[in-house]
Amino acid sequence: MTPVMMMTKEDFAGLGAPDLVYVRQIRAADVLSDTPVTAVKGLEIDPEATLYAVHSADGERLAVMVDRESAFAAAVAHELAPVSVH
Repeated sequence: MTPVMMMTKEDFAGLGAPDLVYVRQIRAADVLSDTPVTAVKGLEIDPEATLYAVHSADGERLAVMVDRESAFAAAVAHELAPVSVH
């Protein structure tokens, strides 16, 4: 039997893919709930809207965009390699 190996987020991020990021759908309500009020003051966002978040391999949210194409383009513009998460 193969032993189970536990990895931290940092271990996972250090597997030779520092430029790898993933793009996934996220509800606007989730973004609004963990974003400081001052950062979204004056923005009108439907809490039920679907947005697209760019995350580093360790799970840190790097950006939030209004559509998938913009999320991929932003990652590429910053010399990152985006992949989709379904």
